[in-house]
Amino acid sequence: MGRIVVISTGGTIASRWQGNGFAADADGREVMATAPLPEGTTVEVVDLFRVNSPRLTTAHQLTLLRTVHEVLADPGVDGIVVTHGTDTLEESAFLVDLHHHDERSVVFTGAQLPMGTAEGDGPGNLYDALLTAATTRGLGVLISFAGRVHAARGTVKTQAVALDAFADPSRELLGKIGFGKVTLLRTPRRPQPLPVPAMPEVPPRVDMVMHHADGDAVLFEAAVAAGARGIVLIGTGAGNATPEIVDAVRAAVERGVLVALTTRVAAGPVTEIYTHGGAVDLVAAGAVPTGTLRAGQARIAVLSALLATDDTAERLRILRESLTPAEREALVEA
Repeated sequence: MGRIVVISTGGTIASRWQGNGFAADADGREVMATAPLPEGTTVEVVDLFRVNSPRLTTAHQLTLLRTVHEVLADPGVDGIVVTHGTDTLEESAFLVDLHHHDERSVVFTGAQLPMGTAEGDGPGNLYDALLTAATTRGLGVLISFAGRVHAARGTVKTQAVALDAFADPSRELLGKIGFGKVTLLRTPRRPQPLPVPAMPEVPPRVDMVMHHADGDAVLFEAAVAAGARGIVLIGTGAGNATPEIVDAVRAAVERGVLVALTTRVAAGPVTEIYTHGGAVDLVAAGAVPTGTLRAGQARIAVLSALLATDDTAERLRILRESLTPAEREALVEA
């Protein structure tokens, strides 16, 4: 079916017992040795990192992004599989998707159970990811997990330890895998891809601040004071906070800070319904509503906009363009 390159970054799929817990220490070839190959598929391994995914930094993620593009520069490659820890897989996959301009698929996968366990899910997930990378085209970056195929955009980790760990709570399933076949149920909508950014000496700081009952502007203002060039405000409901936080957002935007507005609710779009500190006022103050993107992916969208240009107006345009047509329709329909 084709020549697939597997980029190994660590995570549970590469984890073994360390005496007091599990940690990623297996290289990519050891991970690949656990899984059968789909018929007609050949595999090459790029052993990039061996880290638990909560330890990933922006530098790690940008290195992964550049590695994907370097691999795809070879026209003889038919697809890419990235093995990755599940904790931040949704962020790395979305970063690669925002900059993915190739018809060939990049498929992220991982495991909820460490390698070597009798009931481990890593080998099956890896087989499915290889099959998906070899047989799909034009879908952008995908996540293959537990017999399901998800678009990178909007897909988040919804289960801490259960094997069926990923879903897009606001969208229908993209596809299923079974009997050696990938069955697609819909086509994801994606914006125009961004150019691959240069590797910065110091990546821009992008923080996340969540609103809650009794929430004030202290943590938001602390992020600005710490040098954040971008902030994701995680509102309640459809994206709401307080008049005090609206004032803090306005002051940050006036200083050139890029502010995105998402919600702590699992599904549905950020929607301008309420005033008195709600999304109506936050958007008027300069916050950019992120549609159905949740906090981790909203942060990646802000990061990508900051890395794309030094021009504040252009950053705002890029962030707004990160909303797909489907997300814009959801905003209108709500």
